[in-house]
Amino acid sequence: MTAIQDVKTVAAVRTRGLNRVRLVTIVLVLVLAALFIAALALGSVFISPGNVLGALFGDAPRRAAYIVNEVRLPRALTGVLAGLAFGLSGGLFQSMVRNPLASPDVIGITMGASAAAVVCILGLGLTGVAVSGGAFVGALATAALIYVLAWRRGVSGYRLVLIGIGVAAVLSSVVSYMITRADVKDAQQALIWLTGSLTARTWIDVTPVAIILAVVAPLVLVLSKSLKALQFGDDVAKGLGVSVEQRRLSLLLCGVALAAAATAAAGPVAFVAFVSGPIARRLVHGHSSALVPSALVGAVVLLGSDLIAQHLLGGTVLPVGVVTGVLGAPYLLWLMATRSGRAG
Repeated sequence: MTAIQDVKTVAAVRTRGLNRVRLVTIVLVLVLAALFIAALALGSVFISPGNVLGALFGDAPRRAAYIVNEVRLPRALTGVLAGLAFGLSGGLFQSMVRNPLASPDVIGITMGASAAAVVCILGLGLTGVAVSGGAFVGALATAALIYVLAWRRGVSGYRLVLIGIGVAAVLSSVVSYMITRADVKDAQQALIWLTGSLTARTWIDVTPVAIILAVVAPLVLVLSKSLKALQFGDDVAKGLGVSVEQRRLSLLLCGVALAAAATAAAGPVAFVAFVSGPIARRLVHGHSSALVPSALVGAVVLLGSDLIAQHLLGGTVLPVGVVTGVLGAPYLLWLMATRSGRAG
């Protein structure tokens, strides 16, 4: 009788947790939809929400349809898709390594993309899609280097984080060196890319991140079953029959691909991947790894920050990376201070 009651109690707790995740997911989708419509409506020419919906579904005045579909929609879609990819990548890394610092923008993966982009801009004189492609390759190469350096008969979370931070510092010095030696105009172009911006995004920027997200996100959701076992530690995961290093490498590749695609589309937008996972886990009260809410939080943070950067700073338009940096830096300081306190 007691065992049956225990089973019912566990089932009830699990059901409440899943209901909480569903409720948070629905609320985040509604918030993201509201921000998306606002991003298409606001600007030098205001488009009413009714005309925004009409333009999206083929029933709006020609001028409104042009502004929505050709001018604002690529930027808004880039923000949503890059935010989803950043958020999912951050939540995946942090859950896999069991460390809130293990975000791709902290352990050097996005810095690898930045260094490669700066080499493309300042060293090779490339622009546009070529720079995004170089950033994607740079992120993948940096992740491979970090993984190899962190390997000691397996990869532990703290070693991966520490080596990633070290690699990020080296790549940051490379970026600084190239900018100090570049022409002022070229250096300004590189700095704008390094800040992270959604300005002047086109369908060429939307397509690659949409394809990678469509391919990788379902893989992540399938592999997340192993992620639950990995969160209990390697020994427990092995005891449950999980091939730890194989699954960790698969998850790592998925996370890197998402971070690389997002960085190639929007630049290394600071702290979106870093804050998405913790915010999502707080919203669902720590239930599981909260990967879907993490992705949605990433999209809400990036699109909301871009709206602030465009419209809420008294006429001053800033790159979105400036706003996310202002919002994310205090959280990083708080996290490091509280973790230092716990460590004594």
